[in-house]
Amino acid sequence: MPQFVGCDAHKKYSVFVAMDEQGRTGPAVRVAHDRQVYREFLNQLPAHSPIAVEASGSYCWLVDEMERSGHQPRLANPLEAKRRMGKTKKTDKLDATGLAILLRNGTLPEVWIPPGELRDQRELLRMRIFLVRLRTQVKNRIHATLARHNLQIAGTDLFGVAAREQLGQRLPELPSHSRETVIGELAVLDFLDTQIETAEQQLEAVFASCSEADLLRTLPCVGKILGMVLTLEIGKVERFPSAAHLASYSGLVPRVHASGGRTRMGQVCSNVNRHLKWAFVEAGNLVVMNQRRLAGTHVVQLYQRIKRHKNHQKAVVAVARHLAEAAWWVLHKQEVYREPQSSRPDLSSTHG
Repeated sequence: MPQFVGCDAHKKYSVFVAMDEQGRTGPAVRVAHDRQVYREFLNQLPAHSPIAVEASGSYCWLVDEMERSGHQPRLANPLEAKRRMGKTKKTDKLDATGLAILLRNGTLPEVWIPPGELRDQRELLRMRIFLVRLRTQVKNRIHATLARHNLQIAGTDLFGVAAREQLGQRLPELPSHSRETVIGELAVLDFLDTQIETAEQQLEAVFASCSEADLLRTLPCVGKILGMVLTLEIGKVERFPSAAHLASYSGLVPRVHASGGRTRMGQVCSNVNRHLKWAFVEAGNLVVMNQRRLAGTHVVQLYQRIKRHKNHQKAVVAVARHLAEAAWWVLHKQEVYREPQSSRPDLSSTHG
């Protein structure tokens, strides 16, 4: 008899509850997060059992073990799952039972499970993003130290070759401890530059023959790094029924509040793929920075039209939404980006 299994996973253990087609549940079973013990328990379940588990920071290895044992893991949105359970009390057993009920009823709020290889590649890219942000923090600390002591270095880029040489000559002007701090931060900066370069070389090897990344780089202001981010975070474009779904998944669609004949557009959603949202908004900001070079293009016209009536932030999000919708069409049709050519009335950011 088929069973529907709910798994309430924690850091050191998981609680499983199995439910049959009639809705009868078995006892709650607590399984320690020891791989051998975990595998032995999964092997005791009926073959090809669907198992509902909430998305968390450690779901990857759980899903891998379930798939290795021949089962069918189903990843659930934890916030939406809690709302659908409607329980006022919370225990491990109740959570696991609730997941099993949602799985049996066909109402489990499922989240796409990326393939293992894609998850592994994402780690390399997200490490590169983390290192770049860390490098920016180190640079800001150096700038702040020099500003506190009014040590001004000529040139627009403090970390260029000439400016670094001048900074090294003028470091004795700083107090002893501040000087040692800047020397240490410059060493950290050099180390981060090396690590970032290594990560980029590894990414280039991964994307050496990736047609999806090449197509996405035809979008306005989407270069090598942003193309990699979009490729890995979108994954299989077939999982999005339409361009609007990809834009919503990217957090670029405002909330709608409609009641009593009145409609108000709220802020964009926060419970989204933040890496994808960052990439599209970053491309939107690059469009703004390159308005003169891109003069007359759809993205520039869209930004300028929205900015006249709204503000810079909303105009950039509108451009980012257009890029997200365009990314879906580019991947869906396997064609390079083309300027929208439409005489029909404005319907979306793509046909603005």
